[in-house]
Amino acid sequence: MENRRNLRERTLDFARRIVRLFAALPKNTLAQTLGKQVLRSGTSVGANYREADAGRSKPEFIAKMGDCLKELSETDYWLELMAAEEILPPDRLAPLMQETRELIAIFTTIINKAKAR
Repeated sequence: MENRRNLRERTLDFARRIVRLFAALPKNTLAQTLGKQVLRSGTSVGANYREADAGRSKPEFIAKMGDCLKELSETDYWLELMAAEEILPPDRLAPLMQETRELIAIFTTIINKAKAR
């Protein structure tokens, strides 16, 4: 139960960090276009996790957790692209990219354990 609560808080914090990142982006077309992509994928992780946590069956749980993983992977891609295009300084993006990759590892482990049961 404690881990579930921590992951709920962690995914909410992740979404809030994504929102703050988007708010800090330059107002040019490229930054805003990439920013909207990362905003959409990054903020959906927590919502999908809450749906998974409330899942009615193991297959539903695994499917929704897979959605979380998919959105995290997409977020990682958009952050990588933003870094490559120097939308923001790399040191501004690095901590968020690290958190994205840590969440990917966590969700991958949860999915693998759920499938093994």
